[in-house]
Amino acid sequence: MSENKETTNEPTKTEGIETEEAPKSKKNKYRRDKPWDHDGIDHWKVEKFTPDDNKHSLLEESSFATLFPQYREQYLKGIWPDVKQAMKEHEISADLNLVEGSMTVKTTKKTWDPFIIIKARDMIKLLARSVPFSQAKKILDDGIFSEVIKIGGLVRSKEKFAKRRQRLVGRTLKALELLTQCYILVQGQTVSVIGGIKGIKQVRRVVEDCFKNIHPVYHVKELMIRRELEKDETLKEEMWDRFLPQFKKRNVQRKKKSIKKKNKTASVFPALPTPRKEDALLESGDYFLNEIERLEKKKKERVIKQIKKSAEKKRQRAAEFEAPTLVKKQKVEETQESTADLVARLKQKGEKKKKKKLSSDALL
Repeated sequence: MSENKETTNEPTKTEGIETEEAPKSKKNKYRRDKPWDHDGIDHWKVEKFTPDDNKHSLLEESSFATLFPQYREQYLKGIWPDVKQAMKEHEISADLNLVEGSMTVKTTKKTWDPFIIIKARDMIKLLARSVPFSQAKKILDDGIFSEVIKIGGLVRSKEKFAKRRQRLVGRTLKALELLTQCYILVQGQTVSVIGGIKGIKQVRRVVEDCFKNIHPVYHVKELMIRRELEKDETLKEEMWDRFLPQFKKRNVQRKKKSIKKKNKTASVFPALPTPRKEDALLESGDYFLNEIERLEKKKKERVIKQIKKSAEKKRQRAAEFEAPTLVKKQKVEETQESTADLVARLKQKGEKKKKKKLSSDALL
């Protein structure tokens, strides 16, 4: 009986132990431990693509071509052997056609990376947009991408476009390159960017805001503050809005353009079309004449004009030798007569005054 009691007490202990253990969640009920999966592994790391990953060649041939301006022809001709060597490392053929002014890249039977043709296409696009070869060849590496931002249609006025594009050139461009870790080139109506995905997004935002009349210096200041905040591990899970500068828009008084008022007396109907040569000939009656008759008529008209001009000139020369008219003397005489009348009136007034005085003296 004692043995039975001992045997009955043992499972009670195990039951107590089982109750102390934490209950397993339904989500990880059938999950087993994987020796190859642990916290030390970086799941976001992109492994390098090697020829061993794709031992078989590509099924189809892919090719891309792009045109380049004439001023780039001399530079491309000089660096093309280096371009071929860079493409050969990835088993891609590159052709330069100076007659058509184009660059072409193609896959070969030995090409193992299917995405490298897209990288090669971006590289020849950058070379066509005046990017130097030393920077353009970086696009063939993993983790580096490029973008050509079109800025031509962001502003209507050519003067505003030139002023706002000038803001991107100079020290602000160097500061953006250091903060975003990208290569930036402003050329014509495009901005070429080479770098990581995060940096390209930042550059695109700065460029678009620059043509919306927001100076890039404000973005440079913000990026510098963000760079310092990233170093502090305590602020990783907090909002950074309180640290970032908030620039308010100000209404600046500008000169008002004078609007020219339209003339109300102008007719509503459009202007009449200019008459054709045929219409003028029909009005003058020369339309039905021969060429010889027209020439003779023109000669007669010229002779008549010459006779009239010569007669006018003779009159003008003869007028120089004619005696001047006496219009001025008459005017002088009229003025003299008018002054004589005034003197006579004044004398009469004086005599009247004398008579009044004499009469007054006599009464006294």
